[in-house]
Amino acid sequence: KLWGCFYCTNLFRMFPMTSLFEPTRAGDLQLTNRIAMAPLTRNRSPEAIPTDLVATYYAQRASAGLIISEATAISPQGQGYADVPGLYGTEQLDGWKKVTHAVHAAGGKIVVQLWHVGRVSHTDLQP
Repeated sequence: KLWGCFYCTNLFRMFPMTSLFEPTRAGDLQLTNRIAMAPLTRNRSPEAIPTDLVATYYAQRASAGLIISEATAISPQGQGYADVPGLYGTEQLDGWKKVTHAVHAAGGKIVVQLWHVGRVSHTDLQP
């Protein structure tokens, strides 16, 4: 049995599960717990602009200690899929402001996953 092994038993003693729910710091961020929501590409941002639905989606998950947003293109040329959010124009920035305000209002912390797909981007997605 894996759970009965000496190593695992000592590991659980060293790092009890209760620490998962304790506050911690990550750089300058004070987090309410040690749970992070990993990035999940959702394809819900037409014209690379995060919508109100995106703001609601992330705000609903604000109880995680840290939310890492879905992959967010840093330029039109770096977009790899249709309807992924961008972070390169005024409209995109305004969309992300709605998202961050919604997450902060719900007591959460969010950071962005910056993304550029390089040469795999399809020519139809290029400006």
